[in-house]
Amino acid sequence: MSGAAPMRRPVALITGASAGIGAEFARVFAQHGHQVVLVARREQRLNELADQIAASGRPRPHVLAVDLCHNGVSKQIGAELERLGLEPQYLVNNAGFGLLGSAAELEPAEQLAIIDLNVRVLTELSLAFIDSLSRHRGGILNVGSVASFLPGPGMAVYYASKAFVLSFSESLHQELSGQGIRVTALCPGVVPTEFQARAGMKKVPGWKVLHTSPADIAAAGYAALMQGQRVLVPGVANKFVAFLPRLLPRGFLLRQVARSQIKPHPSPSSL
Repeated sequence: MSGAAPMRRPVALITGASAGIGAEFARVFAQHGHQVVLVARREQRLNELADQIAASGRPRPHVLAVDLCHNGVSKQIGAELERLGLEPQYLVNNAGFGLLGSAAELEPAEQLAIIDLNVRVLTELSLAFIDSLSRHRGGILNVGSVASFLPGPGMAVYYASKAFVLSFSESLHQELSGQGIRVTALCPGVVPTEFQARAGMKKVPGWKVLHTSPADIAAAGYAALMQGQRVLVPGVANKFVAFLPRLLPRGFLLRQVARSQIKPHPSPSSL
């Protein structure tokens, strides 16, 4: 008679972990005693981060260098974790990107790639490990944005993708609570990372006084997840921005966001 399958060791699986908020999430989880698995495409960057965490006296994170946008990525990650005798207790869906510009002028394929990573991959991974998340009474942290609450002319697909993240996460928070799984949507404002350069921004937008460091965002997100908080918008100014849609007409918000993100086309007389 064969015995029961051995229990796999629980880990915190973090996507987009090679830089920015994702790298800080890796540090925060490691500092709190979690075994961490780093997921991103840039293997050298992941190994450098893993070495830094190991040098701090924490267990060295496992590195999974994968392209998250490949079909069936959850099965690929799941198979590798099984080979290592691991399974997720916590999942941090941090990977994502956006592009600055009018939707009609940006490359359609690049905009579809935003949806693929920010929406499809996040959804796939969120649903792939329900059993192990429940078994270990863990949770899912999905990184949204204050953009989740606003219309986004000038970054239309990105804003829409983050609106999905918020709605989906709130629904999972309710649906999975009976299984002992916490689900938190983290919705930061402006965080100086590689995101801005990838999006085509020449500088980090907004006043510097409103910027929040990746380390502070990761620490706040970790605490919110552990407390079972449904949504976290870090910072008073960002909370105010997230509340604006309840106060102001949608048309006014559309015009204001467009004014801040879309460069006006030159008039014919100036050509």
